[in-house]
Amino acid sequence: MCGRITATFEFSDIRVRWNLDRDLPLYTPRFNIAPEQVSPTIPVIVRHGGGNECKLMHWGLIPHWAADPSIGNRMINARAETLTELPSFKLLVDRRRCIIPADGFYEWRKEGRRKVPMWVHLRSRELFGLAGLWDVWRKPDGKRWSRSRSSPRSLMNWCGLFTTACQ
Repeated sequence: MCGRITATFEFSDIRVRWNLDRDLPLYTPRFNIAPEQVSPTIPVIVRHGGGNECKLMHWGLIPHWAADPSIGNRMINARAETLTELPSFKLLVDRRRCIIPADGFYEWRKEGRRKVPMWVHLRSRELFGLAGLWDVWRKPDGKRWSRSRSSPRSLMNWCGLFTTACQ
């Protein structure tokens, strides 16, 4: 289960790697991206108009049909084995797949009674893509979204990673 990721690269790195046409002016490299952070912080590559586009999204998938945004706190990761079985992900698998660029993520190791973060990354420290799903959520009352300081509007993009079992 991936609970934190790192995206310390420059936007130009992902622009070249995923053949992006436009810039993402609000992107800033981050060493500790967590699901509960307020403003959209995760760069996400989506297909749009026959090409790739990068958007900043919140981490924690809120399906478009959800009435309460707190569901996103529980939907940061999904198991690849059950994606096509669960209603939250079933429709998104075909229509809303994405790539989440990262250069590392954190896993937690137990040492006695405490958990110690371990930064998992490629030996070369180059960036890689995590598989993800995304959706657009609209507040049921249509009012502006107040959780985000950088993008206060009624529609918000949310994403979640999908993982497989460790071997």
